[in-house]
Amino acid sequence: MHVLITGAAGMLGRKLAKRLADVGALRAKPIERIDLIDIMEGPAAPAICASSVADICEPGVAAGLLRPMPDVIFHLAGVVSGEAEADFDKGMAVNIDGTRALFDAIRWADGTPRVVFTSSIAVFGVPFPDPIPDDFHLTPLTSYGTQKMVAEALLADYSRRGFFDGIGVRLPTISVRPGSPNAAASGFFSGIIREPLAGVQAVLPVSRQVRHSHASPRTAIRYLLHAAELDSAALGARRNLTMPGVSVTVGEQIEALARVAGPDAAELIVESPEPAIAEIVAGWPERFDARRALSLGFVPDQSYDDIIRAYLEDDVVSD
Repeated sequence: MHVLITGAAGMLGRKLAKRLADVGALRAKPIERIDLIDIMEGPAAPAICASSVADICEPGVAAGLLRPMPDVIFHLAGVVSGEAEADFDKGMAVNIDGTRALFDAIRWADGTPRVVFTSSIAVFGVPFPDPIPDDFHLTPLTSYGTQKMVAEALLADYSRRGFFDGIGVRLPTISVRPGSPNAAASGFFSGIIREPLAGVQAVLPVSRQVRHSHASPRTAIRYLLHAAELDSAALGARRNLTMPGVSVTVGEQIEALARVAGPDAAELIVESPEPAIAEIVAGWPERFDARRALSLGFVPDQSYDDIIRAYLEDDVVSD
C-alpha cells in the first residue's frame, strides 16, 4: 500500500501520517510507503514516511508525485478560510488551480487511486433550515466556500468519468486545534479552549450565542481513514459527504471548558467583538442532519466535553 498526503505539514496531515504509521495497514493491505508533500518543511515524521517540499500549483510537480501512482491519495492541501477571503488570488490558485493540477495529473497517469478530499461546511450558505439536510443546495457566501464547492464538483465529475475513485469529506470546524493559531476565520473556536487550558488569556471575537458544528482532530482523522476504506459504490453519483459534528453555542463551549478544566479556565476568556469575523461566521451553518454519513459508518464525537478531553489526551499530556 502506497499513500500520498498533500498538505502534510499541517495539523491534520501530521496526525494522519502518524495514525497511518501506527496502524500500519489500509484497505486490508500493509502500508509500505507514505509520501508527505507540502510547501513547507514539516516536523519529523515516522520512519515509513518520505517528506518533500513541493508546490502542486507549479507545472509538472503533481505529475512527479505520481511516479509510481499511490493507491490512496489524501488531498488536504489548501488555503484556509480567512486567508482565502483576504487574498482572493492565492485562494483560487491553491484551492482550485492546485486541486485541478493534482486531479489532471492523476487523469493523465496510469492507475485509479482512491482520492480523499477535505472539503468544508463552508460550501453551504444562508438561509439555512435547522438542521441542514444532506441534500441542501450549495450556495457558499465566501471565496473559500466557493473554492471548495468547485473542487467538490471536479471530484465528482472526475470520479464519474473513471479517472479516480474520489470521496469528498465536508469537515465541521476542527477543534481543539493544537499549536499556534492559523489564519482560519474559525480559529477562535479552538483558541477560547486551547489558550485557557494553557493558563493564557483568549479573545472571543463573536457573541456567545453563535452556534457551530465541531469535530475533534481525533475524529477528523477517523473520518478520513473511513473514507479511504469505504466502498464508494454506496455513494452513487453523490461523492461528497457532510460529516456529523457536535453542534454547540460558544457559550456551551465555555460551559464545557468550565466543567472539564474548572471555572478559572473559563474566566480567562475576554470578549472583544470583531465585526469582520462575525460577518464571516454568520454565513456558516449551525447544525446538520448528517444521516447519510452516519448510515455509512462515520462516527462523531459524543459531546463538546469529549472534544476537550480528546485534546488533553492527544495534544497536552503527550507534549
